[in-house]
Amino acid sequence: MCLIAFALHAHPRLPLVVLANRDELYARPSASAHAWADAPGVFAGRDLERGGTWLGVTAAGRFAAVTNVRRPDARRTGRSRGLLVREALLRESTPEVWAEQLSRETFPAFNLLVGDAHAMFAVTDDTPSASRIAPGVHGLSNARLDVAWPKVERLTRGLEGLLSQADGARELDVEAAFALLTDRAEAPAATLPDTGVPIELERALSPAFLALETYGTRASTVVIVHDDGRIRFVERAFAGPEAAPSAVDVTLEPAGTRPPGAVAETG
Repeated sequence: MCLIAFALHAHPRLPLVVLANRDELYARPSASAHAWADAPGVFAGRDLERGGTWLGVTAAGRFAAVTNVRRPDARRTGRSRGLLVREALLRESTPEVWAEQLSRETFPAFNLLVGDAHAMFAVTDDTPSASRIAPGVHGLSNARLDVAWPKVERLTRGLEGLLSQADGARELDVEAAFALLTDRAEAPAATLPDTGVPIELERALSPAFLALETYGTRASTVVIVHDDGRIRFVERAFAGPEAAPSAVDVTLEPAGTRPPGAVAETG
């Protein structure tokens, strides 16, 4: 996963809204989002090479997603980052406890989001703690949370606009959300971050939606959590740079209730 914008408690009827793109090699085998037979309650895509996932939810309301970190000194060894999301969805310990446990393991450099519509936390490879994220609209790519890369800024501004239009009885415009996620406009050279790759590659990686020869956006996902606990999960998966997407659009009903401020646990 390489681009995420999310709104936490930024709309009166939609306590959590997530727009996300997963970028990966086209050759890496993956399964589109589905209900996991070996983990009841989990709905997520699956990396068929390592068994993890890049983004998922549970019927109890927990959400998790991961991005890698692109910089010259970023660690590239360790367990698959996708296992972080898998374990975040399955473990019953709180993010604070889990982050401390993670500090004893080795993963390639990562950013992990985990929580629910009540509370969201950020966990990274360089700290043994989980940081609670303030309400508002946030963005994440391959730096750290809210680092203002051009595509992060464009997507967060776009999400703010969608929220402002979802007033009264109107739902969030999912088609407009996918239009933001499939934007292929490159950023001006002067605005690009310096992540240690050649400027031509930096420019090619600057759009929200990537369509390189062997690497690009494999899945675009919209997650909408309603104030009654319903979760709408919409995904469009891509097998190649110009391939027609396969689509998933499901609504998960809430599995029980949870006290305010608590992070939902899988049941």
